[in-house]
Amino acid sequence: MKSFKALLKASMKSEDTEEWLDVYFTRPIGLAFALLWNKFDIHPNVITILSIFLGVGAGWMFHYTDLWSNVCGMVLLMLANFCDSTDGQMARLTGKKTLIGRMLDGFSGDLWFVCIYVAFVARLWHQPMPGSYMVWGPWILLLGAVAGFLCHSPQASLADYYRQVHLFFLLGREGSELDNYRQQRQHYESLPKSDRLGRLFFYNYANYCRSQEKRTPLFQRFFALWQQQTRPDEAVRQQFLQGSRPLMKYCNMLSFNLRAICLYTTALLDCPWVYFVLEITVFNLIYIYMHRTHEHLSAACSASLVISDK
Repeated sequence: MKSFKALLKASMKSEDTEEWLDVYFTRPIGLAFALLWNKFDIHPNVITILSIFLGVGAGWMFHYTDLWSNVCGMVLLMLANFCDSTDGQMARLTGKKTLIGRMLDGFSGDLWFVCIYVAFVARLWHQPMPGSYMVWGPWILLLGAVAGFLCHSPQASLADYYRQVHLFFLLGREGSELDNYRQQRQHYESLPKSDRLGRLFFYNYANYCRSQEKRTPLFQRFFALWQQQTRPDEAVRQQFLQGSRPLMKYCNMLSFNLRAICLYTTALLDCPWVYFVLEITVFNLIYIYMHRTHEHLSAACSASLVISDK
């Protein structure tokens, strides 16, 4: 029987893409839960559904301004994140992967933050703006919508894409969940119209992939050149990994942990509007740097491939 340490390593995607807080805190707790629930033959999808309820509950608690409610919101969101880690670790260790699981996994985290954003908007609606007697009103709805739909969503999706790209070059196709629009669209069109759930998922997932690809034209050119090779160029692969590896910390910043820390802090200090401002400013600057650096890396690797083919 494998030791806990060996199981923990097997349940992770890679050392390159794991954040230190996850490695030393979230993943060990998630694995402990995974081993416990696996003994009772609880499916990962059940745990994902539980995480949805916990995340929605966290959003509800962040609607209040008192300290106790906000601490409860923090605890609920941390538990939701543990469950999110648990279902992925269980799926990797047991091979229990389903279409519904993929749908729920993508849906759960988005729903947590939608609920929290709505809670912050409701919380601030009747509060005065800093240094003013005018209440936030519709302005906080606008600020929250910009932070959520125009900043958070594209930041998180591109961070996830870059992680999957890195895993593809590090571990190969089997170690990555890197997908593309054309393949997912073809799968959608191949499904019978009676399979409404499957068609809905793959229609939305194909568009999700397309949005990632449209924002990364230089990487798409490099990846097309890479796939045209009869034999992978190991020197270019190492060049890409060497440039991509430092960017993984920025991908992690745009994922859960840093956002959660900012969210907890601003909620406890009763200034959640600051969280929206951080999304629009600091997190966007990280996003822009990560995107530009990755595109420049892709262009350099494309040039290396062209030279090596001559």
